[in-house]
Amino acid sequence: MSFIPYWQYSCYLLYRKTKNLFTMSKDQYTKEDELNDALKNAETTEATENKEGNEKEEVLKEQAEPTTEELIKVEKDKYLRLFAEFENYKKRTTKERIDLFKTAGQELMTVLLPVLDDFERALLHIDDDKEAEELRKGVLLIYQKLLKTLEQKGLTAIEVAQGDDFDPETHDAITQIPAPSDDLKGKIIDCVEKGYKLGDKIIRHPKVVVAQS
Repeated sequence: MSFIPYWQYSCYLLYRKTKNLFTMSKDQYTKEDELNDALKNAETTEATENKEGNEKEEVLKEQAEPTTEELIKVEKDKYLRLFAEFENYKKRTTKERIDLFKTAGQELMTVLLPVLDDFERALLHIDDDKEAEELRKGVLLIYQKLLKTLEQKGLTAIEVAQGDDFDPETHDAITQIPAPSDDLKGKIIDCVEKGYKLGDKIIRHPKVVVAQS
């Protein structure tokens, strides 16, 4: 049996303790390093996500806020629409004013139309009386003066002749009679009462007799 010197044994124990400490320190360092790496990766991922989120917010913000050119275009379109609406308003009011001027005396004209009818009937009756020539001239003068005044205000008679086509938009058929000839079927035979227009508006339709078809 051989004995190891004490100093060798002491060196061996010191070697074992140093090796164990080195192994433990290495294992501990490896675990701490892994933990630190995991924390760093988490922080890097979070920073990347925050950066991407901020970039998206900036993009959305840029998209939400219109540029100067877009604002100018919007204001220009708004101005053009307002200008077009104003032009339409001016045209509409001008047309309404012109129509009002043309038909301002419609009620008065309508009341005076029977007076014209009476003058025409009186002239027809006086023509049959040879002794009332001077009276006929006086009535004719008054009738012509009244008619001329009304015509200056826009009144015009609607011309109707025998054989004209019947137009339900213009004529007022009061009766139908058998056609005197084939060429007059559906045509106007006689005008019982004159029609008049004030400007372009018919204020009284001519009353006519129509031949049956």
